[in-house]
Amino acid sequence: MPRTPFNVLFVCLGNICRSPAGENMFRHLVEDAGLGDAIHIDSAGTHDYQIGNAPDRRMQKTLQSRGIPSTGKARQISGYDLFNFDLILTMDADNYARVAALAGAPEDRDKVKRFTDFCVDPDHQVADVPDPYYGNGAGFEMVADMIEDGCRQLLDHVRNELAAR
Repeated sequence: MPRTPFNVLFVCLGNICRSPAGENMFRHLVEDAGLGDAIHIDSAGTHDYQIGNAPDRRMQKTLQSRGIPSTGKARQISGYDLFNFDLILTMDADNYARVAALAGAPEDRDKVKRFTDFCVDPDHQVADVPDPYYGNGAGFEMVADMIEDGCRQLLDHVRNELAAR
């Protein structure tokens, strides 16, 4: 992975719905802001049962309807990620606990945050981004709305981090 000024990792369970949505949505916003060379973005899952799979076709369709390309292949988070990423955003409490448990050093645990901490819309100020996998299209739309809300605030946060370096 190229070392850039700031590295952001999105994490969910299988890395086919929520975390690739975060990765692709954030990448779209970062590129629109002209910061593509300054920020590296990736996603991973806490489990290994989807490794190599593309994002869920329903999430791809949801993002594409918003003009956002949906790329990537599922992978599992590793200790390497804790060392190399500046900010690791988990989509729910279970994934937060799993990633925090991987982080041995306090400075690595400090990198792990809940994605919803960046959401400002009152409808999105909840503890978890719900997993839409077993639901219908409306669940994917709601998740995409939450992720867009959080990613907009995340972009401001990362800009501030870059300015402080």
